[in-house]
Amino acid sequence: MKTTQENQIAGFEWLNGMPTGWHFAALKRLLSEPLKYGATESGDCNDQSLPRYLRITDFDNDGKLRTDTYASLPEEIARNFALKEDDVLFARSGATVGKTFFFRNYQGQACFAGYLIKASTMRHRLAPEFLYFFTKSNAYEAWKDFIFTQATIQNIGADKYSYLPIPLPPLPEQHRIATYLDASCAAIDAAIVAKRRQIETLGALRKSMILSAVTKGIKHAVSSKLSGVEWFGDIPNHWYCQHLKRVTVRIQAGVTPPTDTPEYYEEGTIPWFAPGSFEGGLELREPRKLVNTLALTNGVLRMYPTQTVFLIGIGATIGKIGIITEPASCNQQIIGIVSGHSLFGRFLAYQMKIYEDVIPNIAVATTLPIFDQVKTGYLPILIPPLCEQEEICDFLDKKLAELNAIVVTINEQIQTLTNYRKSLIHECVTGQRRITEADLNRVKAHG
Repeated sequence: MKTTQENQIAGFEWLNGMPTGWHFAALKRLLSEPLKYGATESGDCNDQSLPRYLRITDFDNDGKLRTDTYASLPEEIARNFALKEDDVLFARSGATVGKTFFFRNYQGQACFAGYLIKASTMRHRLAPEFLYFFTKSNAYEAWKDFIFTQATIQNIGADKYSYLPIPLPPLPEQHRIATYLDASCAAIDAAIVAKRRQIETLGALRKSMILSAVTKGIKHAVSSKLSGVEWFGDIPNHWYCQHLKRVTVRIQAGVTPPTDTPEYYEEGTIPWFAPGSFEGGLELREPRKLVNTLALTNGVLRMYPTQTVFLIGIGATIGKIGIITEPASCNQQIIGIVSGHSLFGRFLAYQMKIYEDVIPNIAVATTLPIFDQVKTGYLPILIPPLCEQEEICDFLDKKLAELNAIVVTINEQIQTLTNYRKSLIHECVTGQRRITEADLNRVKAHG
């Protein structure tokens, strides 16, 4: 007899539409041993002669084991939390809650951390690779959403995973489905990787185009001279180089209005930017908050005019550059740079894109890399005539818009492939698409 919990989750549409000969069971009824939590030791040791201690961070975004991380535990501890080939691991809490990982094709001993839960299947009833693919389906996502509506915190413990409903085709069909999905998903993943490489190539082209335009100009056959700055190289003869503080009217870090004064944030209209607003483009469009004029009146907010260049001066994204398109404010991690009469703000922003790669290497690092407003003032900047600055900005605006349009198209293609992958998995593991030997032979031959 099914429990109340099993009956409660049995109403999902896919459960009612399973093919004849299929049935379902709660996960706990398909395991060779109860779901088990991992070890709670820190795993600071990295002795590769000892069993590997697997944490969520040891898996990449695709659920595969990384080769650039390693932690281990003494064998006497690890043996109590040992993994077997084809065990499926479930994340129980945190940002990765609900994610699953397949311990497959791994050579060597390994154990697992306490925020992971191990599921070892009864292989005569549930093929572990079929279980893993099921956890990548829309059906599994629907179950997670259902669980989270019943919980006060985002946590899925062994008690909840125990009642995960698993569709059960006949075992030979499970193997056929898993083999088909292995080959199909590998082909889809390869296509996605190729498209991501295209985006990386376009990103490199974007950087190269900006570097050339802001250091060499866009006119041909112009005589050049040494700039004296490593990252500028030769520059046109009629350009000159100057410290940033000599050609700006203001270089100043922002502030954060006291967060314990909610009145500053009620019905806000003033954009307030933080490092999370920097997404790689030139223009900053997504403020983290909107602050009201009371904060400005009380002197706990600094305003910057349109075309101010924002530079992140501290933290993991140090050196990132953006420009504001309307009056705005920012937090203390960001330095606002207001151009003088000899420099267009947009040209300065384009030129300072060079420093996104330079500043992280020259910033003083203690616990965090820091690049303050004084050091910012001493950065060398190239000054072409204003008319040429405008021409360069127009050129880059046009060319980068063309590149961005291509990137948008490629990202749409990636999303289409990603959606198709998940849809394909869902259809196969719930019986909406039946996999035959002919399907299997075809995908093995052509991918």
